[in-house]
Amino acid sequence: MNKALNPKSVHAPVGVYSHSVNVPPSARWVAVAGQVGMNRKGALASGIRRQAEQAFRNVLACLSENGMRKQDLVKLTVFLTDSRFIAEYRAARARVLGDAVRPASTLLIVAGLASPDMLIEVEAWAAKG
Repeated sequence: MNKALNPKSVHAPVGVYSHSVNVPPSARWVAVAGQVGMNRKGALASGIRRQAEQAFRNVLACLSENGMRKQDLVKLTVFLTDSRFIAEYRAARARVLGDAVRPASTLLIVAGLASPDMLIEVEAWAAKG
């Protein structure tokens, strides 16, 4: 089982994440390409909250296809196109992943994504022992 670790010599996480996640040596890894707020029919959701929720649902669908669950997430990298979206992104993450799932996480504010209509992209790593 993956184990979240937050060293006492480092500040407490300032969000719903862990500073590090220890993965057992026998674990099977899955890399999930950056997911955006697009549904299976190719329609992009409107607004940051809906796009974020769809992006996280897409990550979970990729995990499921590989026999994994959200508890197997080890690392998230989130790209937002505007820092004003942080609160909405956090609300969407909480709604889809819940607060108990705390992978290592990096949040970046970027100038743009593959399409100017895309507001968020989420890539993930997961491991299952």
